[in-house]
Amino acid sequence: QVQLVESGGGLVQAGGSLRLSCAASGRTFTNYAMGWFRQAPGKEREFVAAINWSGGTTYYTDSVKGRFTISRDNGKNTQNLQMNSLKPEDTAVYYCAASNRGISRYRSAYTYWGQGTQVTVSS
Repeated sequence: QVQLVESGGGLVQAGGSLRLSCAASGRTFTNYAMGWFRQAPGKEREFVAAINWSGGTTYYTDSVKGRFTISRDNGKNTQNLQMNSLKPEDTAVYYCAASNRGISRYRSAYTYWGQGTQVTVSS
């Protein structure tokens, strides 16, 4: 069993930065690929970034490439999303997720989800 808790969301001006963190409570954390998804009001949940179990492979959606960086520290049971050059269209609730099917861009691959943290980018 894996429990995920996100933190680090908040309000930021366009062009600013935020660092989201995801803390996992389960000892099986290192066996899972991890990902970040986001959901804006009235929109479907969207893939943002993912990282495999060892941290050696990452995926990003095109809209965040060059701006966001996903990382993980298995020893500390944490996953992070560094978000730079934020845009108003990045405004959403961001969710941390864990997959037992390997690194994936698809929601169906993820078994565990955090409660979400709000990111609001003003312009």
